[in-house]
Amino acid sequence: MNKQQPEIEVNNLTLGYGNFTLMKDISFQVNKGDIFIIMGASGGGKSTLLKALTGLLEPFSGQICIGGTDFTKASPQQRNQIMQRCGILYQSGALFSSMTLAENIALPLQRYTSYSPKLISELVSLKLALVGLTGFEDYYPSEISGGMKKRAGLARALALDPKIVYFDEPSAGLDPISSKLLDDLILDLNQSLGTTIVVVTHELDSIFAIGSNSIFLDADTKGISGRGNPKELLKNTQNPKLREFLTRGGEKNA
Repeated sequence: MNKQQPEIEVNNLTLGYGNFTLMKDISFQVNKGDIFIIMGASGGGKSTLLKALTGLLEPFSGQICIGGTDFTKASPQQRNQIMQRCGILYQSGALFSSMTLAENIALPLQRYTSYSPKLISELVSLKLALVGLTGFEDYYPSEISGGMKKRAGLARALALDPKIVYFDEPSAGLDPISSKLLDDLILDLNQSLGTTIVVVTHELDSIFAIGSNSIFLDADTKGISGRGNPKELLKNTQNPKLREFLTRGGEKNA
């Protein structure tokens, strides 16, 4: 059993918008080195939870601790320091279209470090090599494919050597081959760098290929109705809604 302090600890978290509560009193832990899947049907609160974990949405109540620090009560300066230890890959890649890939990846290094331009250039090339984009430094986002944009976005997310990387629907808009390549890259990063990875997704192939731990958000109960390794959940769950989600109504993955 893992006795280490969790990388992320969520306690009795309640989230919503205005007067509407989307999820209530949820608690879970993300251990160091996990590939942690946040899954559920559309409208279940996956993206909302990710916004809370990254400081883009204030909870109604509850606590989020990251690296042992209470993120929900942290000052803006403390939050900024915590988020510098985290990387985020958005659905679209969120690259700046007027900047080359090298300029996009250099941006966090220029803003948050005192590295020389020469060292930043070397680190940019290293991060691009890490995601299989060696030689694409001078390309603009409009000149590369959707899968390459995701990988370039990941290179930028890795610029500051984060302990945690958040992925928001990484397979969205990708063909099956590009999606598989991105899954393989996520596994490689996790295994080679020990990076803790949190993935919001509803894609079954990715869930089973990369997930070491997970939670299933249930829109009806506004809570978590399943947790654990996705493959083990599929074998053992007695929850019909979770089983239907993990099989998409069939038993081919069982």
